[in-house]
Amino acid sequence: MENITYFYLMLFENLGHIRYALFSLGFVLYCVVINLNVLIILAICLERTLHQPMYILISCMSFNSLYGTAAFFQRVLSDFLSDTNIISPEACIIQSFVIFSYITNEFVILMLMAFDRFVAISKPLHYHNIITLRVLTVLIFIPWIFPMLCISVTGLLTARLTMCGNKLWKVYCHNYEIVKLSCANSLIINVLGLFILIITAVIPLCLILYSYVKILIICRRSSSQFRSKAYQTCIPHIVNLLNFSVGIILEITLSRLVNLEMPTGLLVIFSLEFLVVPPILNPLVYALNFTDIRKKIICFIKVSR
Repeated sequence: MENITYFYLMLFENLGHIRYALFSLGFVLYCVVINLNVLIILAICLERTLHQPMYILISCMSFNSLYGTAAFFQRVLSDFLSDTNIISPEACIIQSFVIFSYITNEFVILMLMAFDRFVAISKPLHYHNIITLRVLTVLIFIPWIFPMLCISVTGLLTARLTMCGNKLWKVYCHNYEIVKLSCANSLIINVLGLFILIITAVIPLCLILYSYVKILIICRRSSSQFRSKAYQTCIPHIVNLLNFSVGIILEITLSRLVNLEMPTGLLVIFSLEFLVVPPILNPLVYALNFTDIRKKIICFIKVSR
């Protein structure tokens, strides 16, 4: 990107005094995200009885929420208070990398949660022999590394493109939007992007659906007590899966429907759903549905008073 020195984030233009209201709203939301997810992480880390695979995956999800939202909120809050609303190509590529690695990490965690519940329900007597901490560590890091490498390669290829424009119609840097500004042939990047989408979203979603379908089949053949307990542990994961998947589908769809006639504000809200709602909803769902986590959080609140 030697031919440009910055990108304009066009959606921040002409906000007027409403930018201060948006800054206040964003600041409150970011504080809520930090507090909720830190509480979940502390509850699981400090309570030895919660050092189990399912709870470790929940804490990983909270870590990932803090990671992804840090790249978005910190930048967008400064943009609300800025009159220039420009970002360097390097910073733009880094923000795009962090946000999209957040997406791939989230799908990996949701896939592992589905696998964990499938093993716990289908082979309860062998669960602790199959899902050990060593196995869980391998299952967490290997599916993370390959997509992160692919996203890194995409970022490097994007950084080498020659740009014909520098206006991004987003509130954050989006690799596909950057590629659309290129004068050069971007076929390789588009093919690589499709490949990454398949391995980071389509394949995990298929494995998740397979796991929950198998769980449903097992539950239908089991007693009502077993069925109730299985549903109780699976429903929070399914709620978070549906919420995150809908957000990603909205983002992918809106990024590619260039001529879609919809108010700009509504487009922004829909495109940010996956970055704002899951980091708030996930800890609430787990705190409300898992008694052990809820008790530890209540203890933290009582001690802090």
